[in-house]
Amino acid sequence: MNVTRRNFVAASGVAGAAVLLAGCGSSNSASSSSDGTASYKIGVVQLTEHSALDATNAGFVEAVNASGLSVTIDQQNAQNDQSACQTIASKFVGDGVDLIYAIATPAAQAAAAATSDIPIVGSAITDYAASGLVKDNDKPGTNVTGASDLTPVAEQLQMMQKVLPDVKKVGLLYCSAESNSDIQIASAKEELDALGIAYDEYAVSSSNEIQSVVESAVGKVDALYAPTDNTIAAGAAQVGQICKENKIPFVTGEEGMCNAGGLFTLSINYTDLGKLAGEMAVKILKGEAKPADMAIEHLSTSELVVVKNEEMAAAIGVDLSALDA
Repeated sequence: MNVTRRNFVAASGVAGAAVLLAGCGSSNSASSSSDGTASYKIGVVQLTEHSALDATNAGFVEAVNASGLSVTIDQQNAQNDQSACQTIASKFVGDGVDLIYAIATPAAQAAAAATSDIPIVGSAITDYAASGLVKDNDKPGTNVTGASDLTPVAEQLQMMQKVLPDVKKVGLLYCSAESNSDIQIASAKEELDALGIAYDEYAVSSSNEIQSVVESAVGKVDALYAPTDNTIAAGAAQVGQICKENKIPFVTGEEGMCNAGGLFTLSINYTDLGKLAGEMAVKILKGEAKPADMAIEHLSTSELVVVKNEEMAAAIGVDLSALDA
């Protein structure tokens, strides 16, 4: 595909600081303000904290605030705990919110299990249909819709081969508990087969296993690749440190992971993804559309960006100049 590329040089070390988001208490659902205009309440359930999810949250809030609607936003973070997602979703249903914004697949699945009536807009979700959230990505047919962060897996791996032509075996690093990662890993295997590159899977079931699993890959693979996996993203700095010490290139699924400890990526912009979801939410609140009829939205391929971590490249002795071609 044709991609317009803007190059960003990432600082290594820690991920970008979390964006300050609107968080506030509850108000009466769909109540009227003092001037008689409608006032809406949105519940936000975010799976965990890492730069990509923080950015999509910030973009959503920005789009909603720009709409001119009177909106109260209740921000809740599940700290990567599925049961907490369920508790938060149930709370929102009990509070009678007008819309739920669910960030990441487990958060959306919890919200969908809690209500079939309240509109749910998702974001940072790879495939809504495959995750059981909608009947069809083009016509959801449920109370769920949203914006997809479908990763350009094939293009990322083609870029890896261009930058690292001597790589013979890749370690696929992901969390086995995340359905979005299963989808991307399947795509990665297909593309690596096409490229003639061997691979081994290195799956974790929780963040507690990241160090031991990554260390087990040392000496067995020439590079690591992780898709937009929430567990790995939250632990990207830890992965990056092990890779730096052992001079293993770590190719990531998105910008925040690269900033934290990766080498390079071709990434969507998660703030823009959040804005896209926010615009969809505004249409729903205004009564201009219903989730069941709103196709899952995607950012255009022209909005992909090349992200480089020059400090990591210097530390492990990799030349990234091929990314400028």
